[in-house]
Amino acid sequence: MLKVKYMLVAVLLSMGQISKGQLNNENPFGLVYDHALVKNEAGKVNIQPVKYKVNGLDISANVYTPAAYDGTKKYPAIVIAHPNGGVKEQVSGLYAQDLANNGYITIVADASYQGASAGQPRNVDKPANRIADIQGMADFIMLYPGVDAERIALLGICGGGGYALKVAQGDKRFKAIATLSMFNSGRVRRNGFLDADTATIQTRLAMASEAKAKEVKEGVIQYMGTADPTDEEIAKIPTDLYREGYTYYYRNYAHPNSTFRYTASSLVDLMTFDANTNMELINQPLLMIAGSRADTKYMTEEVFPNAVNARSKELFILDGASHIDTYWRQEYVREAIDKLVDFYQLNIK
Repeated sequence: MLKVKYMLVAVLLSMGQISKGQLNNENPFGLVYDHALVKNEAGKVNIQPVKYKVNGLDISANVYTPAAYDGTKKYPAIVIAHPNGGVKEQVSGLYAQDLANNGYITIVADASYQGASAGQPRNVDKPANRIADIQGMADFIMLYPGVDAERIALLGICGGGGYALKVAQGDKRFKAIATLSMFNSGRVRRNGFLDADTATIQTRLAMASEAKAKEVKEGVIQYMGTADPTDEEIAKIPTDLYREGYTYYYRNYAHPNSTFRYTASSLVDLMTFDANTNMELINQPLLMIAGSRADTKYMTEEVFPNAVNARSKELFILDGASHIDTYWRQEYVREAIDKLVDFYQLNIK
């Protein structure tokens, strides 16, 4: 019977129906991604939960240090911004751990009002907050023992990628900028995914404004998005991004702090945001990675040509990958990590 159990587990893992993180739901750090650290050991990559403040709010973050880390030495560092709805224990943590395994000190934090970070009401999702969160990670990590403040780079994943581009336009502490499966949150909230909702922009802005007024007058918080989809609802979603995304976030790599729900009033700010604005201000080296099958690839392809002043730039396509594939499928994660390491080694030696 035990042999049959292990055979079933192996089959489910290979099919992507469960994750290795789920098998070890007692992870002391709450990590749910595959191959996650379960303890700190001398001579290996270690993880340190840390807290600091951004705009007066307590931020929950994880710092990953490379093998044989010595705080008296100097290391390059990478700030990693998580996807919309994600938390530091999911894909951003996976990339943080793998990059630390390549010699970098990395930091990933839950956005303010989200995850384990403070802020009320919960799940506010405003661009100004996300931008401040990324800069807050840089503020913290540049003072961390062993970090070379002149060698800090940035990686943004999905929605974090769009915000990373915006941060890089102004904050030149980041010496190299990379995005993975970039998602331009403002464009999608304004026009709809694949520009399917352009006819309802003013209606949705009016709704968001009404929600904001209700917060002020009555203290009532209205939310958008799905918080607990059924298997049937997930299966019926027509777009790969959301169908595979819901499976990732609510099934195979679920974390209790992760949700697609956000306050309706956030749309007042989200719908006027666009990562593509002022792309010419990026003068750092730029790498943008997207899957060839990703239905979000149009967003990367739109902004990439506009980085006309980037010191160098490259659009790297992961052949065969969808958006969510880049979060967990080993072959695509490995390819992306290899490309990122080459890019960072060249530009923040």
